[in-house]
Amino acid sequence: MAIEDDKAIRAASDTVVEETELGYQVFNAPDESVLHQTDTDRIPRYDVTQEMLDESGEDEESWLMFSKNYEAHRYTPCETITKDNVGELELEYTMEVGANSSMEGSPVIVPGDPPVMYQTNGPSHVKAIDPREGDVLWSYTFAAPDDAVLCCDDNNRGVAVWRDKIYLTTLDSGVQALNRYTGEEEWYASTADHEEGYSATWAPIVWKGMLFTGSAGGEFGVRGFHCAYNAETGEELWRLENCPEEEYVGESIEQSGGTNWMTATFDPERELLYYNVGNPSPDFNGTVRPGPNKNTCSTLCVDPHDGEIRWAHQESAHDIWDYDSASQRMIIRDLDIDHLDYTGDVVYNGGKTSWTYTMEPETGKLLVRGQPMTQQINMMTMVPHVEEERDYVMLPGLLGGHDWQPPTYCPETGLAYHKTLNTPHEIYWRNEEYKPGEKFWGGIVDVEPDEELVPDEYNGHISAIVAVDPATGKVEWRDWIDSDRYLWGGTMSTASGLLFAGTQNGDVIAYDGETGERLWEYDVSNKAVSGDPVSWYDPGAEKQYIAIQVGGSGFVGRGPRGDQLVVFSLSA
Repeated sequence: MAIEDDKAIRAASDTVVEETELGYQVFNAPDESVLHQTDTDRIPRYDVTQEMLDESGEDEESWLMFSKNYEAHRYTPCETITKDNVGELELEYTMEVGANSSMEGSPVIVPGDPPVMYQTNGPSHVKAIDPREGDVLWSYTFAAPDDAVLCCDDNNRGVAVWRDKIYLTTLDSGVQALNRYTGEEEWYASTADHEEGYSATWAPIVWKGMLFTGSAGGEFGVRGFHCAYNAETGEELWRLENCPEEEYVGESIEQSGGTNWMTATFDPERELLYYNVGNPSPDFNGTVRPGPNKNTCSTLCVDPHDGEIRWAHQESAHDIWDYDSASQRMIIRDLDIDHLDYTGDVVYNGGKTSWTYTMEPETGKLLVRGQPMTQQINMMTMVPHVEEERDYVMLPGLLGGHDWQPPTYCPETGLAYHKTLNTPHEIYWRNEEYKPGEKFWGGIVDVEPDEELVPDEYNGHISAIVAVDPATGKVEWRDWIDSDRYLWGGTMSTASGLLFAGTQNGDVIAYDGETGERLWEYDVSNKAVSGDPVSWYDPGAEKQYIAIQVGGSGFVGRGPRGDQLVVFSLSA
């Protein structure tokens, strides 16, 4: 069936998201959510159990959550594709998803005959797909309200799956539960008032019937939170406001920011939840929020049963550079840190500061602060809060050295792999009055500063893919990637020691994970690859597949939109 005949795809395609003075705004969305069913009988009827989720990391036939396993490794144990045969990897098919919207998603694969892929893109759109044939089995577009305002495009990065349901966050700061066999609505919960600037774009996670989701909208002066829901009924179980009221002066707590807008990471052995916390609000004007602004720009460790904070590790105290901590945390088991005589699990992440952080999982103690993954020039220099016209150029810029791009960890190489940005930005201070639903930045950023203002030390490389040893923090290799667009999207590693990543230039690359040598490249499009690669083995087809979304992101703002799902394969 042609995609233009699918009414849910057409509803998503007709929805317009434009950048305005208020941010990205939604126009012409459907008045009611739209479901289109095509061939739902092809979806095998069985529950996705907790045991399947627990074992997802070791199962080569599935990709059951945003980052494959609770530890967020984005690593497949499948080794059909190797360093020796990756050159034989073939394009299986490309599929137009029908919406020229943000394509930052990470598909989920439920195994079966056939397997079922759940693929998302903006605005709040999801499809069930037979990934062998590239056929849409049902599609669904959520009715996003016209007054939803978004910081950074109409992203949707994926779904959670549990039993007979999938879970989609929605642009109006909601969670929509759908029957995974039919696409029919099961329950909906609003987590916050979108008219104040709250929104939701990430994939939630589910553990033992509890769904965990966060908050976005810090650029609109909201107060960040994390919360848990009963995945069966939609009942709210607990809610945690990320910033402690006693640490803030006066009413500054009400616009404290500290949202957490990426998928949380779960430690099943300790039963602890770890997530990144964003920057304080307003972003660049720290004079109205004295103090370190706890727990912004932090890793937060939380008890998943009641939302009690166990510890926090802050990367940028009293931040005035938009160095929110954006990337997903990883849990690495049994890591040997020889110089500290430490062997044990760690929590690890790359920061917007461009440093990596290796932490003790039960206390948050910083074990290793890694080498910078990119250049650091004028970093953490005080923004002149005296005249609005005074400015300077800093690097990393507001996108940081490491923004949301989900990294991967490969146990075979012992390395973590990051997409990084090496982009100088010019920042100005500006006094602003808080108004609900309007941007509350306290400054201006010029992402294209005049050439004469860029420091001479800048090497001119806009981005890089970097391999880091979490035990030492050492940068083991780095591949600079140049373009007039930003490097977006995530990475994926394999048991055969390969690293897969897409670039902003429309290429998909397979690296030797140990050396950084490029072993295979495929030019998929002139559009940016802003999605994250996923992989699964299909015993029915006897092939290992790799899928990735292509089509850019409005926030990247450079280069044309696209709407492709690209699938590669190699026979066993």
